[in-house]
Amino acid sequence: MNIERDFGEFPRIQVDTSAHQPSSPEDRRKSFNRKIFIDSLRRAVMKMHPKEQLKNPVMFLVNIGALITTGIVAYEGFTTYRAVSSAESGSLFFHLQIMAWLWFTVLFANFAEAVAEGRGRAQSESLRKNRAETMARRLKGGNGNFADRSEEFVRASELRVDDIVVCEAGDIIPSDGDVIEGVASVDESAVTGESAPVVRESGGDRSAVTGGTRVTSDRIYIRITTAPGDTFLDRMIAMVEGASRQKTPNEIALSILLVALSGIFVLAVGAMIPFLIYTARGAQVDPSSLVDVPVLIALLVCLIPTTIGGLLSAIGISGMDRLIRKNVIATSGKAVEAAGDIDVLLLDKTGTITLGNRMAVQFLPAAAVDELELAEAAQLASLSDETPEGRSIVVLAKERFGLRARDIGNCTVIPFSAQTRMSGIDIPATDGRPARSLRKGAADAVRRMVLDSGKAFPYEVNMYVEDIAQAGGTPLVVTDAGRVLGVIFLKDVIKGGIRERFAQLRRMGIRTVMITGDNATTAAAIAAEAGVDDFMAQATPEAKLARIREEQAAGHLVAMTGDGTNDAPALAQADVGVAMNTGTQAAREAGNMVDLDSNPTKLIDIVETGKQLLMTRGALTMFSIANDVAKYFAILPAMLGGLYAADNSGPLQQLNLMNLATPQSAVLSAIIFNALIIVALIPLALRGVKYRAVGAESLLRRNLIVYGFGGLIAPFAGIKLIDLAVVTMGLV
Repeated sequence: MNIERDFGEFPRIQVDTSAHQPSSPEDRRKSFNRKIFIDSLRRAVMKMHPKEQLKNPVMFLVNIGALITTGIVAYEGFTTYRAVSSAESGSLFFHLQIMAWLWFTVLFANFAEAVAEGRGRAQSESLRKNRAETMARRLKGGNGNFADRSEEFVRASELRVDDIVVCEAGDIIPSDGDVIEGVASVDESAVTGESAPVVRESGGDRSAVTGGTRVTSDRIYIRITTAPGDTFLDRMIAMVEGASRQKTPNEIALSILLVALSGIFVLAVGAMIPFLIYTARGAQVDPSSLVDVPVLIALLVCLIPTTIGGLLSAIGISGMDRLIRKNVIATSGKAVEAAGDIDVLLLDKTGTITLGNRMAVQFLPAAAVDELELAEAAQLASLSDETPEGRSIVVLAKERFGLRARDIGNCTVIPFSAQTRMSGIDIPATDGRPARSLRKGAADAVRRMVLDSGKAFPYEVNMYVEDIAQAGGTPLVVTDAGRVLGVIFLKDVIKGGIRERFAQLRRMGIRTVMITGDNATTAAAIAAEAGVDDFMAQATPEAKLARIREEQAAGHLVAMTGDGTNDAPALAQADVGVAMNTGTQAAREAGNMVDLDSNPTKLIDIVETGKQLLMTRGALTMFSIANDVAKYFAILPAMLGGLYAADNSGPLQQLNLMNLATPQSAVLSAIIFNALIIVALIPLALRGVKYRAVGAESLLRRNLIVYGFGGLIAPFAGIKLIDLAVVTMGLV
């Protein structure tokens, strides 16, 4: 018996993997349009206020250095004006250039953050339009049926939690709430971007509605669940604009590390002053001609990690922005970062791993029954069945035997019920044909019906049922007037490409756990076919919560998805809880992310986005530190090359590998490169490094080669080119 022979012909849905690929050139052009550029530049200037700079200690240190240099330049300008000297004039021009590039460094760092915030503000403009003041039809009084209660028109801002409002076709839903009576189609394109209306109805897991969306049909009564200013749309705008963004734990830890490194370099540069004075006197050189305060400040700014310090905030904001472009709203930046550290994924089977609808894939006839006879009976029993399973039976009969729907006269439809667990049709006798009583249903229910009628249940049909269950499918037994004709094999079809996605997650060190209400045998078969690492069969809300706590107690970070009120405890407990926008308000409040598309598979993309954020931060941190090492070797040999020699070719000159023209050109070239490299890396910080599904060891090795080695080489090439340009233009 080969019950798998037709699976290859069944259509599969291909998982779209383009969401985690780099944005297109068109997207990038839209992200850097003129309006955003001008607004970001204005905000970058505003962020140069010391109070704003205190939020970024590394750039605050650069800001202080720029202020000190500005004071020195102002003093030198005043003294040079009083007693004009070519030497003093040259020193002033040199220090003036240092001052300008120090301020440019601060400006460019602020610009990176402003651009990241500006992209979010551009996306929120359409959302603000949907938050415009609307009128609501609030019910007065607290007794009687909703239809019998009077209405009053109030502004949406006057609504309070537990108020009841009524909305009909054409009405804008005034605030977030739950449908407590009625069913209606709702256009949620203003929030989700999806033009097709969705059904919202009382009870179940599709009762939540969002303020700003529009009712397109019927009439519903809504209980308001959020206060003004705290609606989903308000929180969405705040997160898009970055207004409520706080530093994440990893970002805080990295900031502390950068501050510590900056402090060490402050002490190192400060300790150089007495050393340089002592060395200069020993070499019979005027210390003031060797180094001065602006040069030391330039050296300090080049050595501290200004590159990652200037881009750190932009990296975090852009990570949230990438999620928003995937129609996922995170309630905090911590949730995005936590997604990158996840090592256990709990996924619902239905809709995530499988298509969600069982499909007929094969007819298995009983002994002495032709497969065509079984297919015809199964199709007739399913003609009035509007479920996806019923329609798939009709389609399979048509594809296998060319059977088409036909007029079957005055028949009686037997609908499915939870008590009988069967459905079918009764066809009266016509034109010499005998009456027929066709039934299809669960194997145990049909077996009980057949045995109660005094007939035998075929042994081979029992074997079919057992084999199908072990294969992870669902058997439906078909009978005609109590005579068993055979079995329909319903299979919960695995989504195309999902096994490869799980393999990618496994390479990243993430363990996947499938959650299902199926029995253990069925769950094991589907888990094996999908390629998940583990499964939970017959999972209850209590079992989900216990499993998450168990994983967390073992030191794992757990992510899960859900849409129902019974999922709320587990969503709240998970480190990353992704609630479906179509789900209940309780689920949306419990999770720390909301998927506007209500696509459970999106959880995989969320994890990849979080991983990309951490990869980008790590890569640019490594590049920045490697940069500083290179700049150290670029500046100091050129600065001190003239010691113990009259022709500027002393012992330290041997370390001037780039053969920079003069100490002044070396300092100026380094400070220019230090500012420009921030500008060059802004697109990478906003876009993120290309996502790769590799383990931590492979990722570290790649970062060391690409960003570590690249960070060492880039300054040598860049500073040398800038030095040639500086000397050619006579700037020193």
